[in-house]
Amino acid sequence: MNRGYKHREIHPSVPFSNLNSQLALLSPLSNNNQTMAFAGKWETESQDGYDEFCKLIGIPDDVIEKGRDFKLVTEITQNGDEYTWSQYYPNNHTVCNKFIVGKESNIETVGGKKFKGTINMEGGKLAISFPKYIHTSEISGGKLVEISTATSAKGPVVFVRTSRKI
Repeated sequence: MNRGYKHREIHPSVPFSNLNSQLALLSPLSNNNQTMAFAGKWETESQDGYDEFCKLIGIPDDVIEKGRDFKLVTEITQNGDEYTWSQYYPNNHTVCNKFIVGKESNIETVGGKKFKGTINMEGGKLAISFPKYIHTSEISGGKLVEISTATSAKGPVVFVRTSRKI
């Protein structure tokens, strides 16, 4: 029975000093296939909670209006744990963040503010705390699902953007 482990034969003639490298062959299967699923070009298919979330984080009303029905394009390239995450907004506005999972990086928000943050991979989801909200991205059902959660006086405000691969 395969329990998610790679199967390779451990050779009995391997010296004891190399046993750790032989045991590493029994490690759980890599998540590389899951994380590589982010790579590609994605176009917004639906968004829920857009207006309330944008107002809460301080996006101007005219920008909210322009972006409401805009088909945002997100382009993601990946080389191992190194990502380039570009988003193309109305009026030729582009936000491009380059980061390495687990390492502090310079990050830009949609509003143009820059800060240092660390993006982590947690259960197949990329997660980061922005200054005004928490953001996760995952591939679910072949779609890019981005969830941003900010806190208001009334409680959490959640914005969900779902994009299809193009």
